[in-house]
Amino acid sequence: MSDRYKGSCLCGQVRFEAAEFKEHIAHCHCSMCRKFHGATFGTLAQVKSLTWLSGQEILKDYVAPNGTIRTFCSHCGSSIGFRSKNNSFDQMELALGLFDDNLPVSMDAHIYTEYKANWVQINDDLVQYPEGRE
Repeated sequence: MSDRYKGSCLCGQVRFEAAEFKEHIAHCHCSMCRKFHGATFGTLAQVKSLTWLSGQEILKDYVAPNGTIRTFCSHCGSSIGFRSKNNSFDQMELALGLFDDNLPVSMDAHIYTEYKANWVQINDDLVQYPEGRE
């Protein structure tokens, strides 16, 4: 059996565990990720075997004009995850900052750098994509 990694929102009411992170993980600089996370970029990853331990009933969704769905804790406002249009709840990419454990992941790119904040300088050697990976 693979390792399980636990995570939670700021207030602790939403708790989950997951295993196996997808291979490609990027820092997303699109304006929606920046606003959703209140940060320079959002870093999310798809996982396997996502299990909600508590709080699934207090999760709320925001559906953006482009159809993407951002899920958050309705109690503390923590950014929980992202889904592409037409993706199911089980296909949610989770915000890596929610995890309580050290994770076996490494970032491989910056995406949507065309939309990064003008005051941000990217000072690492990761590949930069002006749009998505395509």
